[in-house]
Amino acid sequence: MKLTAVERLKAGERIIGTMVRMVRNTSIASLAKFGGLDFIMLDMEHGSYTIENAEDIAKVARASNVGIFARVPELARSYVSRLMDAGVEGIMVPMVNNADEAQKLVDWSRYAPLGKRGLGTNGGLTEYQGIGTDAMTFMASQNKKTLAIAQIETAQAIENIEDIAAVEGIDVLLIGPNDLSISLGVPGKLFDPLVQDAILKVAECAARNNKVFSMHAGDALLDIYKDRMQMIMNSIDIDVIGQGFSAISKKYRK
Repeated sequence: MKLTAVERLKAGERIIGTMVRMVRNTSIASLAKFGGLDFIMLDMEHGSYTIENAEDIAKVARASNVGIFARVPELARSYVSRLMDAGVEGIMVPMVNNADEAQKLVDWSRYAPLGKRGLGTNGGLTEYQGIGTDAMTFMASQNKKTLAIAQIETAQAIENIEDIAAVEGIDVLLIGPNDLSISLGVPGKLFDPLVQDAILKVAECAARNNKVFSMHAGDALLDIYKDRMQMIMNSIDIDVIGQGFSAISKKYRK
């Protein structure tokens, strides 16, 4: 059986993916596979996906061995646990500012003994089957196959980054550069020294604490840090489709 994107990441491989905010058709997972991507991240913070949408896309993603992650609108147990029961393999929480918030993500996304996630079976996570009688083995296995991603995008998070990184069960520290620049007082200036110093601080902290360093950004920013990154998330479905349409127009409209 092929390793999942999460298993490959935890084994030290690099995984590459994109954010999906607009497309609700489940074929987006198949297209990601065709395009050579390892994962897609459903954006439920700025997009209008429902948990039902996520479950439908997760079915196809899992069947295609494409990692299926979701950025939740806010840190809430109802989002984290229901999405994971639906088959989503990784949860990203925006604007994680301190260790207490990071711990809540772990508590709600991990089964005991690492977390406090409730055991809901017969859903997308288990292909709508039961788990048998060995709950402990199931929970231990699933803890290894899920991803907890803390999105770092505020000045407060930068101040508390060592504490956040020290939380057991947090797998990824992922920079949100746009909101980070706003929080640091230089909106949109992603290459300002304040932003660059903050990004470097997170990258170095991740390395010290055996966490994956990541970022959702465009080419120019990723090119600077890609050698430090094991998980790369570039672009978004809206831009990919729009750029494709634009390329056709420019080629043939003379």
